[in-house]
Amino acid sequence: MCFLSIFLLLLSPLIGVLHVQAAGAPAPAFKEVQDSGQKAVPELMKTINSFDRRHEYSAVSSERLGRGTYQEQYVFVYRSDTVTLTGQYQYHDKRPGDVDAFAREPFVVRFKAPKTAIKEFVLIPLHTSPENTTKELDSLYDVLQYVRKMWKTENVMLLGDFNADCRSLPKKDRDKIRLLTEDNLHWLIKDNMDTTVRSSTTCAYDRIVVHGDAFSRAIVPFSAKPFDFQKEYKLTEDQALVISDHFPVEVQLRDAASRLASSLLPLILLSLLLCS
Repeated sequence: MCFLSIFLLLLSPLIGVLHVQAAGAPAPAFKEVQDSGQKAVPELMKTINSFDRRHEYSAVSSERLGRGTYQEQYVFVYRSDTVTLTGQYQYHDKRPGDVDAFAREPFVVRFKAPKTAIKEFVLIPLHTSPENTTKELDSLYDVLQYVRKMWKTENVMLLGDFNADCRSLPKKDRDKIRLLTEDNLHWLIKDNMDTTVRSSTTCAYDRIVVHGDAFSRAIVPFSAKPFDFQKEYKLTEDQALVISDHFPVEVQLRDAASRLASSLLPLILLSLLLCS
């Protein structure tokens, strides 16, 4: 059985697409979708394309990832009339001396986005295991260096449920993580931002990190933030928790012409397909 869990948004205008689906129901736009026949992604695409006929949406997915019977997939949904998928790569967790560093190895994608100031960029997602967050986040630095060399690019964004806060990432472990000590990496979702739905927790688990000053300058200032769907759709906490115990996080890229955010920007949605 599989569940589609939408946990991270890149570029907030996609909310306008998903918001249509929320009319008449508590919040089905982000609701997990049960799927025993690997039909979740096609159903998601059918729904999105039926609500926004002005644009075309496509998806690319990783293989099932996980050490045991519980497995997940990384899924990117993107607006194919404004961005082009130019590469994809499933990272193989076989680094000498550090084999099996990840519970779910990153699935790397590259997009050409001519209407943005950055023009082309790479996305590296990761959902860490809470029990092994420090090691996985540090190992993600090795993935970053490998991808930079492989595709000869500096425009890389790291993103996902890093579990990068609270008990999963104690302060004493932070100096062990090269993603945190490297000067050329910009953490857009800050430590003081809460990406959790429960009022009893205040943790910045979900993060967006960009590599290099050029990519940092291509981000609309202060646009990176959690999307509080509970507040947006006027849900109770119990209703929101049916959808997810995390808020999505979002960021806007600068438009190529005006250098400001534009509704014409390409849209990319990163989801997890949770399978067991």
